[in-house]
Amino acid sequence: MAAIPEPNNTLQGLIDAHYERDQGRPRPHLGASLLGHPCDRWLWLSFRWAVVEHFPGRILRLFERGQREEESIVSWLRAVGIEIHSTGGEQSRVDFGSHVSGSLDGIIEGGVPGAEKTRHVAEFKTHSLKSFNDLKSKGVLEAKPQHYAQMQAYMMGTGINRALYVAVCKDNDEIYSERVRFDKTAAEQIIQRGKRIALTERMPEPLSPDPSWWQCKFCAAHDFCFGSKTTKEINCRTCAHSTPMPNSTWTCARWGNAEIPLEEQYKGCASHVLHPDLVPWQWEGGDENGFYAVYVIDGQRVMNGEPDAHVFSSQELLHLPEDSFGEEEAIPF
Repeated sequence: MAAIPEPNNTLQGLIDAHYERDQGRPRPHLGASLLGHPCDRWLWLSFRWAVVEHFPGRILRLFERGQREEESIVSWLRAVGIEIHSTGGEQSRVDFGSHVSGSLDGIIEGGVPGAEKTRHVAEFKTHSLKSFNDLKSKGVLEAKPQHYAQMQAYMMGTGINRALYVAVCKDNDEIYSERVRFDKTAAEQIIQRGKRIALTERMPEPLSPDPSWWQCKFCAAHDFCFGSKTTKEINCRTCAHSTPMPNSTWTCARWGNAEIPLEEQYKGCASHVLHPDLVPWQWEGGDENGFYAVYVIDGQRVMNGEPDAHVFSSQELLHLPEDSFGEEEAIPF
């Protein structure tokens, strides 16, 4: 017999719904915390706001708890004589250009046991018991390569050649710490990879062509890569007219290559044209002015751009029912 679902007006349901209503907007940059992610495609889709991950309220509360834990870790470090600053709302930021940047958890001036006079960048993480035990047995490089890459980027950006990784187990409050050395070659490769992905016009290949691959299975882009192959997001970064620039701005070819203000990037405009890598239809180019795109959908040539009697907006195309362009309903062109 199927389980009876929990009512959504329980206290937890109400709290979770509160968190889910305000998930915030995707970050404008490609963050250093993501640079160690194994999939180029996910980084590209995430940076272009083409697949936006929406978390349930319980997970959002866990994220918030992790942020509060940082305050506790800072207080513990100071209590044992470690000099740390640039924490919380006063975090230091590193910017590598080409849309790649990030914010440190803190900077340590001294007091780390065994290296009392050495400066460190500080990185704090919370872990489940299973993840924590894996970290203790393998070390951060092998167990958490994404965290390792994050620290390498921060060390590169600050010129500090040591990092202190502090992990707390959420199940029993056990603490694990590890000092990480700066690896210039690894750091340069990590940063260059981020820049390459941020500036490339075309979508990279997925990490694996197998939908059951363990790293793909629970990815927020799983349906995009192996199912619909269609974005659900309308904004400037999913538009074929927009281009990310090396100076960390975005420009729009539809409006004379003008720079697009950040707030406008989130909204998009009526002239939005779906990027050809973000839909499954055949692309047949555009009109002579480059204002519209022509896609082949259900055997019919369909114009996409600022809507009129013969042109479909991106919003309309993404919400049309299947077989809308059958032979009996040819779209004039």
